[in-house]
Amino acid sequence: MTHPEPRDREQRIRDTLAKLAEPAVDVWVATAASAGSSADPYLVPLSLAWIDERAVIAVESSSRTARNLEAGRTARLAVGPTRDVVVIDARLERRVSAAEAPDLAERYARQADWDPRTAGDAYRYLVLRPERIQAWREADELPGRTLMRDGTWLT
Repeated sequence: MTHPEPRDREQRIRDTLAKLAEPAVDVWVATAASAGSSADPYLVPLSLAWIDERAVIAVESSSRTARNLEAGRTARLAVGPTRDVVVIDARLERRVSAAEAPDLAERYARQADWDPRTAGDAYRYLVLRPERIQAWREADELPGRTLMRDGTWLT
């Protein structure tokens, strides 16, 4: 089996942004109770919306993911299959309800293909600011896989 040639950084960034903007994107979200802690690690699949260079997820306010993010402030997100993955290390920027951010709620519903507002007040939107983004398809793309560092796209 032959694989395509490794992509350059600019192509990887374009492909990453396209992947994050797709409708009904699924994301694995890993959190822990406190930053740098191995206690209470938790991994859960969620729907993702990429809004204004931020990863937005919707979770029940009482969920373990919400509690971990509020305590630790960081998460690792993974989008895509093993051989075409995007990994995002992100920091919680804000937590809002649909009433506090109706435009965000509407944009989330359009991209995520489901609307947490139909579940009443149980859900909150967690807006995550990417600090590092990596993307690769095969082992030949591991060098140069970091596309964003310290919240800035590398060029």
